[in-house]
Amino acid sequence: MGTPGNTEANVKSAALARVADATGNWVDTLAPPWSRPYLRLARLDRPIGSWLLLLPCWWSAALASALAHDVSRLPLTVALFCIGAFAMRGAGCTWNDITDRDLDAKVERTRSRPIPAGQVGVGQALAFLVAQALIGLAVLLQFNRFAVVTGIASLAIVAVYPFMKRITWWPQIVLGLAFSWGALMGFAVILGQIGLPALFLYAGSVAWVIGYDTIYAHQDTEDDALIGVKSTARLFGERTHRALIVFYSLAVVLIGVAIWLTGAGFPAWLGLAVFAVHLGWQIARLRIDDPALCLRVFKSNRDAGLLLFAGLLVDAVMRAA
Repeated sequence: MGTPGNTEANVKSAALARVADATGNWVDTLAPPWSRPYLRLARLDRPIGSWLLLLPCWWSAALASALAHDVSRLPLTVALFCIGAFAMRGAGCTWNDITDRDLDAKVERTRSRPIPAGQVGVGQALAFLVAQALIGLAVLLQFNRFAVVTGIASLAIVAVYPFMKRITWWPQIVLGLAFSWGALMGFAVILGQIGLPALFLYAGSVAWVIGYDTIYAHQDTEDDALIGVKSTARLFGERTHRALIVFYSLAVVLIGVAIWLTGAGFPAWLGLAVFAVHLGWQIARLRIDDPALCLRVFKSNRDAGLLLFAGLLVDAVMRAA
């Protein structure tokens, strides 16, 4: 048993410990030491996932506003979606870390996460999950009743996702269903309904998520094989580039149908074209045997999504003028 001095040093060391794939960020350098394990649970040291959850929300809000020829509610909706996406992605990641704590301890990239590293206990993580979920609920309650019900419906998919990698070679589909839910939410908030444009946008976003998360999963294929975790990265293997062509092409086509159904103008189509070029660039650049490059290509999807949003936003503003 260690002395009190050693225990204090160990606690301090745990608080300062950095997650293997997220070094040199503001959490590591600026956040108070006591808060760092919780901020890491919420992935605020790696906000890319929050961006990827947020972007379909913004796409749908812009498309729905264009369809309504009214952008007066768009600024507040965009801001609330931003808060909600960061809160709910944090809650989802905390839930993922609770359920995956034994698997994370066996993988080089994830064993330094707060729970397997001993920085946070499961009870503390659960309490933090509830706090983040309450923030998300507070945001959701700012919308109409249909949007509230639509948002709550997504929780079932979020709850089962962490277990899918143990069951199916296609956990990326379930992640896509969860991360693309925002493609429905914009229409639910702005129009109070979900029609064909929302469904096609949702389907296109799901295809996009399957593609980029396959790239992300290639960081862990060796460890995943050792511990029996399944993924599309392991399923596709050397065929990954061909699979990405299929899923990214499907994403562009389906999102294009959603844009067409809303009667969008040139800016929206230009945004989609630039989005498509970016996805093609990702496929050309990707090397699945280079984990660092896989991570960089995966993160670049934020830029791809923002380019599409810019086109949809300009189109919405022009149509409302």
